Amino acid sequence: MPTVTAWAAPSATEPLVKTTIERRELGPHDVLIEIKYAGVCHSDIHTVRGDWGPKQYPLAPGHEIVGFVTEVGAEVVKHAVGDRVGVGCMVRSCRECEQCLKGNEQYCLKGFVDTYGSVDADGTITQGGYTTHIVVDDHFVLRIPEAIPFEAAAPLLCAGITTYSPLRHWNAGPGKKVAVIGMGGLGHMAVKFAHALGAEVTVVSQSLKKQEDGLRLGADHYYATSDPATFETLSGTFDLIIHTVSARVDFDAYLQLLKVDGALVNVGAPAEPLSVAVFPLLLGRFSIAGSAIGGIAETQEMLDFCAEHGIASDVEVIAADQINEAYERVLASDVRYRFVIDTDTMR
Repeated sequence: MPTVTAWAAPSATEPLVKTTIERRELGPHDVLIEIKYAGVCHSDIHTVRGDWGPKQYPLAPGHEIVGFVTEVGAEVVKHAVGDRVGVGCMVRSCRECEQCLKGNEQYCLKGFVDTYGSVDADGTITQGGYTTHIVVDDHFVLRIPEAIPFEAAAPLLCAGITTYSPLRHWNAGPGKKVAVIGMGGLGHMAVKFAHALGAEVTVVSQSLKKQEDGLRLGADHYYATSDPATFETLSGTFDLIIHTVSARVDFDAYLQLLKVDGALVNVGAPAEPLSVAVFPLLLGRFSIAGSAIGGIAETQEMLDFCAEHGIASDVEVIAADQINEAYERVLASDVRYRFVIDTDTMR
C-alpha cells in the first residue's frame, strides 16, 4: 500500500501536522491522481474538530482536489495519464439505488462515502486531499476544463457545486430575484452563478465591507443586516434565498424577505439546531429546504458552465505549513474568498 505525505489532525483538539498516510493499491477502476491544489473548506474545520460528531484520527481532510492523472486501472476508459482532473466531496456510492441511477449520488439511499473521514468499502477510513496523491474510483473523478485556472478550480468541487445545484434546482434565471445570505466562500460563488444564470442578485451580509466585491462579482444590490431598515426594505422581495452561513441565524427574519411561494434554501451547515415559527410558513406558503453538493454529472455540468462563462473561485494560495493559520483566518472570516493549498509545498 503506497505511503504518501499528508497534513492531518492528530485529534479534535490539536493542530494539523505533517505526517504520512497510506493509499490503497490501484484497482481496475481506480485512478491515481497527483494532487496539485486542495481547497480549505469550512467543513474541514468542523469535521476535524468534531463539531459534527466523533472521527477516527489521524485524519487528513480536504474535498476540493485538483491534479493530474498519473496512472489508471486496467478497465478505466474515461481518464488517461496527464488529464487535468478533480475530486469533490464523495468517492463512492452504491450506484444501484434509485437516487444513484438518477445521477443523485449525493443522495445515495445507502449513503455515499465522503472523501475523508468515512468508512470505505474495504473497511479503511478515507483520507482527503491535504496530501500529495489520492486513489479514487474513476466514476467520481471529474474533468477540469483548460479554461479554468487550476488553483481556482479546486473550490468549485465543493463551494461551486454546493451553490450551483440549488440555483439550478429552483430555476434561478431571468425574471427571478435571488438573495444570497453571506459573502464568504459559498456566497461569492452563489453570486457569480446566479448572475451568470440571469437572475437579479442581492447580497445580504452582516456589513457593507464586502459591498464593492459583491457588486464586482455580479450582485445588483447589496444590503447589511446591521441596518435595521434592511429587513423592512426587502420584505416580500425574493423568489429564492440561498443561505450560505454556517452559524445560527434568525430564520424567521429571513423568511419575511420571500415572496409568496418563495423558498429559503440552506447550504451552510451550522452545528447548532435552527428553529423557525410556523405561522409565517403558512401565511406565505414559504418553503425551507436544504441542498447538499450535487451528483457527478451535475458537477461536471457546473465545471463546463464555469469554463463557458469565465467563472472560477477567488482564492488565496497558501503553503502547507500555513494550514493551521488559515483555519483561524477562516473562522475569523479573514479570507477573500477561499484558501487553496499548494501541495507541492508538502513534498
